[in-house]
Amino acid sequence: MISRPIIEHHDQVRPEWIDSNNHMNLAYYVVVFDYATDALYRTLEIGDAYRQASGNSCFTAETHTLYEREVHLDDRLLVRTWLLGADTKRIHYLHEMFHAESGDRSAVQELMALHIDMAVRRVRPFPSDQYAALRRAVSEYAPATPPNGAGRRIALPNR
Repeated sequence: MISRPIIEHHDQVRPEWIDSNNHMNLAYYVVVFDYATDALYRTLEIGDAYRQASGNSCFTAETHTLYEREVHLDDRLLVRTWLLGADTKRIHYLHEMFHAESGDRSAVQELMALHIDMAVRRVRPFPSDQYAALRRAVSEYAPATPPNGAGRRIALPNR
């Protein structure tokens, strides 16, 4: 089994993303990861076109972001997205952000999204054909070993 990300997203640190510490503010890591989520949803055919056609969407229910290295103004970024799993109502995925030139990993964000019926704004199962497509994507793209940081919890050391 060859592990590979389901999508890659490229971006660049913009001036308005720089904070008083002269690096990208933590909020904008989330923005870049959100752009990568949009690309993932387009790839999985559950993005804007799906919402307009079906009346369903996906809402992020939980995230965990780990900041590892600073990025600065004009740094080029590469986000690799890993599809970790899906069930009838949820998608589990992880983004890794890299400094494009050095290859150093800058941040990781793990997410759980819920499938939502927009008419009632409640969780509902994916339609069977969409769920089958998600299962095929998981089968093709789920890594044999989850990327470093997947499943991590926040805690003090030794607790």
